[in-house]
Formats: sequence, C-alpha cells, structure tokens
Amino acid sequence: MLPLTLSIALSHLVARKRQSAVSVLGVSLGVGVFIAISGMMNGFQEFFRSEIIETNPHIVISDEYRAAPPQPLERLNPKDAIEVTRIIPRDPVRGISGAAGIMEALEAMPGVAATPTLSGSLILRRAGRDFSVSASGIDPVRESRVTRLASDIVKGSLDSLAAVPDGIIIGSQLAERMGADIGDTLTASASRGAVQRLRVVGIFKTGMDQVDRRSVYLSLARQQSLQMRPRIVNEIRIRLVQVAQSIPVAAELESRWGYKSAPWEETNSRILAVFKLQNFIIYFTVSSILIVAGFGIFNIITTVVLEKSRDIAILRAVGLGAGDIVRIFVWEALAVGLAGVILGCGLGFAFAEGLRQIPAPGASDPTQTLRIALPMWRFALAGGLALLTSLLAGFLPARRAGRADPLETIRGAS
Repeated sequence: MLPLTLSIALSHLVARKRQSAVSVLGVSLGVGVFIAISGMMNGFQEFFRSEIIETNPHIVISDEYRAAPPQPLERLNPKDAIEVTRIIPRDPVRGISGAAGIMEALEAMPGVAATPTLSGSLILRRAGRDFSVSASGIDPVRESRVTRLASDIVKGSLDSLAAVPDGIIIGSQLAERMGADIGDTLTASASRGAVQRLRVVGIFKTGMDQVDRRSVYLSLARQQSLQMRPRIVNEIRIRLVQVAQSIPVAAELESRWGYKSAPWEETNSRILAVFKLQNFIIYFTVSSILIVAGFGIFNIITTVVLEKSRDIAILRAVGLGAGDIVRIFVWEALAVGLAGVILGCGLGFAFAEGLRQIPAPGASDPTQTLRIALPMWRFALAGGLALLTSLLAGFLPARRAGRADPLETIRGAS
C-alpha cells in the first residue's frame, strides 16, 4: 500500500493529465538531448585522442632545453643575488649528444620502443615546380614500432625505404600536387646547399591534410647527407605500452638526460584545452534544457498549491504536519522527474543511434559514421541532473504550501 503523501501526490498528477504529460515530455527531451549530444561530442574527442595516440609517438626527446643553461657566474654563486645582462650566446651545435647511448638505454627499458630521427626542411622539385616540405630521416625498422606510418602507406611500402638508398616516401596530397607516383624521380635540396635526386618508393595517407601535403620521409642516412649533418639526430621518438605513464616517464627521461622530453599531452595541449572548453559549453547548453524543463515542473506544482490551498488546510486540520504537506508536492515533482528520466534515457539512446548512422564528415572511408560514446555513467549523470532539477523545482512551492496557516486559509475560503 502506498504512503498517504505519495497517494495524494499521484492523484494530483492524474487529475492534471495534460500538464503532467507536458512536464514529463520536457524532462525527457532534456535528458535525451543531454545524452545524445554529449555522447556525440565525447565520441569525437575519444576518436581524436585515439588517432593522436596511435599515429604519433607518445614522447619526443628533442635537442632543446626547457630553460637556458645557467651562466658560469651563476653556477659559481648560486645563492647570491646576481643579474647577468647583455649575454652574447654561443652558437650551439644542434643535435642530441650521445644519441646512440640514449637509444641503447631506452631499448633496455621494458615497455619502451624508440626510434632516432633527423628532421629538417627540404625543397622538392619536379617539372620545374618547387615544393617546400618537412622531411624526417628515419630508421624504417624502428619507425614501424613507434608510429603508424607503415599502415598508412597506400602505395609502396616502408621496407622499400631500407632497400632503396635514395628512396623517399611522400604524402598522398603532395603526390597529387606534384603529379608523382611510385618510381618517379624528384630533386631535393636542403638549406645548406646539398642537392640530390630521390626516387619515390611509397605514398602514405593519414587523412590529415597538413601531414599529407607537407611531410616526407627519407632514410636517416640520406637525410643526414642532405642536411650535411653526419651521424646527427635531433629527435628521439618513443612509444610506450602504458600510454597513461607518458607524463611521469617523460619527466624521468628529461631529468636523466636534460633534453626536453615532451609527452603527447604537452604536444597536443592546445587541442586538449579546446576539448575542455568544448565540454563546458556542451554540458552547460544541454543542462539548460533540463533547467527549462524544471520551470515547467515548478509551474505545475505552484498551480496545484494555489488550487488546492483549501484542501491543504483541511489536511493540516486533520493532523498532517507541515513536513507531510511538503512531501506531497516533492513526491509530485520527483514522480514527474522520474518518468521523464525513464522516457528520456530511451529517447537519448534512440537519438544516439540515429546520429550513429550519419556518415563522418571528411572521412576517407565512406562507411565510417559518427562515433557516439554512451557509457552508463552518462545516463546516470543525465538522470541525476534531471531528478535534482525536479526536486528543486518542486521543493520551492512545496515549502510555501507547508508554511501556509490552515486556519487563515479556511477562514478566507468561508
């Protein structure tokens, strides 16, 4: 048997079917839109994160330092108040010193794969046209353990780079702009004046326009020859089995060798910051729908309180306390909210499935659709917010009803 306060609350809602149905519909639409839209945005973000993690190295050691090295006077007097001005910096020899030893130490670490790289700019010439590109000299065998370059190659193979000394792998958009294909010859020149002829042995496609249009890969020895920097590398790319450990591992490597070690979170910090702002805007927007639905519940409870003021006074006169009156209208608000949550979860799932059928814009695969993330905690979050909004919307008029003086109400009615 239902408690008296709950029974009275349900009878009020049944007596006002149309208003109750509109309030339930408002809550359900808010919950459904919350689940679907937040699921779509989080699905996109998870996909983008996975692409970053799978495509790029997890840590990059570069031939840079986070802070300028201290001057000799500062090292001799570390505790004194010293200001050194008008410093003429010495032109440093770029490159990672002792890269071979660092590579041996990294390869001895469990769960770590590393590859040396020499990055630099090149000018590629074909048919009288020049194309400025970012070139990376790589070790093909080690590169396949760290990045997804081997699987991104649509023509040729990464192994060809090791087999052909003067080989080069170019992006699909660059190949289209140059009119180049497998076996074609390009002329490459570096800033220091070295000019060599290279043969296209592979074409890759990542789906990222900037990479496919501006990036090329050579063997490490060929790149060192072009850049006139023999036995020099300026980056060591690292892939971890435990991706979540990228920040502490990067900090450990930087403290050990001094060179700047950037985890993927730091390299893509701007994108991740945009994601945080995007999440705030999305959750604020969809939560506003639930707040608007709460006004509907507030309106219906307030109307019932005004219309049932005499009945409330009688209930108080026959022994119900102020807390019982408050519970009646809180039950009404929670009943509307709970019905809206149940219906809204179904609508949210249906909306998400509908969005899941939409082709992903700009995807290379025409069968690829929007990715929707629907963990159970998102349903719980939407339902919890809806119930909290309903509770607050019902409590305010309920408190007013509980504070009403039954004697004054009955006298006024008579």
